[in-house]
Amino acid sequence: MALRLPRIVFHADMDAFYVACERRRAPDLAGTPVVIGADPKGGQGRGVVMAASYEARDLGVTSGMPISQAWRRLPNAVYRIPDYDLYGDVSESVMGILREFADVVEQASIDEAYLDVTSRTTWDTVREHALAVKRAVRDREGITCTVGVAPNKSCAKIAGESQKPDGLTVVTPERIRAFLDPLPVSRISGVGPRTEEVLTEAGVRTVGELARFSGDRLKELLGKNAVWLWGIARGIEELPVEERPDPKSLSVERTFERDVLDWEVVLGTLDDIAENVWQRARLEKVRFRNVGVRVRFEGFETHSRERTLATHVDDPAVLTRIARELAAEFQWDPRPVRMVGVRVSHFSRSGGQRRLA
Repeated sequence: MALRLPRIVFHADMDAFYVACERRRAPDLAGTPVVIGADPKGGQGRGVVMAASYEARDLGVTSGMPISQAWRRLPNAVYRIPDYDLYGDVSESVMGILREFADVVEQASIDEAYLDVTSRTTWDTVREHALAVKRAVRDREGITCTVGVAPNKSCAKIAGESQKPDGLTVVTPERIRAFLDPLPVSRISGVGPRTEEVLTEAGVRTVGELARFSGDRLKELLGKNAVWLWGIARGIEELPVEERPDPKSLSVERTFERDVLDWEVVLGTLDDIAENVWQRARLEKVRFRNVGVRVRFEGFETHSRERTLATHVDDPAVLTRIARELAAEFQWDPRPVRMVGVRVSHFSRSGGQRRLA
């Protein structure tokens, strides 16, 4: 039987993507704190921060923060309203570049993708191949990306996150355990605060401790997620890199940094999310017939509402209006809101970008 060589997987993540797109057309913004989101209106604006430059993050502004709070914390930053057409166009171009260097590209989000490059390079030449990817994105699109390289998707993502922005981290098969073992378990994508708390109570704080933990005990603690986590911790996860099939639905959710009582902030955030969902539908070249919203109050009580339309549409104004109408049912609830989301489904493939009201 032929020996199966380890795969070579890249995780490519555009650095501060929305900000990078804005700086590409306004180079004078380089080095300046930039905040993208709702209009701050001198500290009286509604809505939240959608993205922030690294300079703004260093000064305490984060995505999901109310835009009024961001203004109070950083009034001298440059504030920009999101330009989804621009971001979508740049994303499409970047993904096209990545496909030139890979056997398969799996787009994970508007600014992130996995690349299977197993037949395009070797472990001896993989650093040069990754540098060529980074150089092509920078020279042709004017933005930087961080690349993580590993034998599987989960380790490649963790590797990329260890050196941002504009970084490159290569984890060869023989180094995978040495790289993963000292990291906190929170570095594993999908390990949220609750799972981390459960593991910490069981004496598991690092990925290495998780890899050596009893499998049976782990199942008792985490149920079906135990096998998935155990495989990642041991560096043996083997999920394939594959082109995403036609989606059954598209959704975006946003959790507030602090629970929100001001419904205008909720609606402003909902508008941003609707634009984001529409942008994803545009990239997928689909029209939708079903629109839904999710609203989560403090205490994690979550409600969903949806509406099926008379025809398929691809108009962002229609999506925003219906999302607001569906969410209006909860407007008079006195409890603070923790999370809101928008979802579209029942797709029709569209070759162009018709907008139907």
